[in-house]
Amino acid sequence: MSILVTGATGTIGSLIIQGLSEAGAEVKALVRQPGKRDFAAGVSEVVADLTDVVSMRAALSSVRTLFLLNAVTPDEVTQALIALNLAQEAGIERIVYLSVIHADRFSNVPHFTGKPTVERMIETLDIPATILRPAYFMQNEHMVLQTIRDYAVYPMPIGSAGVSMIDARDIADVAVAELLRRDRAPSALARTTLELVGPQALSGESVAGIWSTALGREVTYGGDDVAAFEAQLAAYGPAWLAYDMRLMMAGIQTFGMQAAEGTVKRLEAIVGHPLRTYEAFVREAVAEG
Repeated sequence: MSILVTGATGTIGSLIIQGLSEAGAEVKALVRQPGKRDFAAGVSEVVADLTDVVSMRAALSSVRTLFLLNAVTPDEVTQALIALNLAQEAGIERIVYLSVIHADRFSNVPHFTGKPTVERMIETLDIPATILRPAYFMQNEHMVLQTIRDYAVYPMPIGSAGVSMIDARDIADVAVAELLRRDRAPSALARTTLELVGPQALSGESVAGIWSTALGREVTYGGDDVAAFEAQLAAYGPAWLAYDMRLMMAGIQTFGMQAAEGTVKRLEAIVGHPLRTYEAFVREAVAEG
């Protein structure tokens, strides 16, 4: 029996597949189109779509453990609920679900507010699962690297409440550890929830300062104007997604993204190494050019 990873070609999914493969697990990568990405030797591609019940039944038929990640789409909740129902139907009792931090506070943000619905299903039906609730990914910053370099401005309107950004590699490391823990257990394990945060709370001003140090010239914070942020995103992508991101940034300015005291130590104990800092991420980004 194997571990099925959804979102296999994305940032998190591909890192999880790599980690599981290195740990010697039998891994299946769920893809909509075969051959889109090169996976490690021994990783099997399974062609299916989360909204296609027939293909998902087939994909889950020989699986013991499931990693469920749903892309930010208008039908995200439908995809998740179908996948979980079909997993139950297939008798799968080992699941890791990627949710989001503070979804209860960000109740007006579309790609946040659907996740408590999925979590509620997991809780109500007592599905043996680990729920991972990550904060803002450091890798999201790749979208604005060119702006930072060309204009010496950090444009993400994250405000001053404090965002404990987490490196996607640390998210993947926690997910791999939980998938292996559940997959290798002799029976289904109790449900658990982990908030995933980085080791420091960052503001727009402090992030700009980190970039200034790394680049050797002053980088300023672009400010808290979420309307301007939405307009910039809408020029390059779907209007619904730009508005969704605007609402998220407004929530970050209001609530921040931080976890309870002791969370970082708990995560470091799970992955066996210190969590990556934002400074380290920026240094890597600058070195890569």
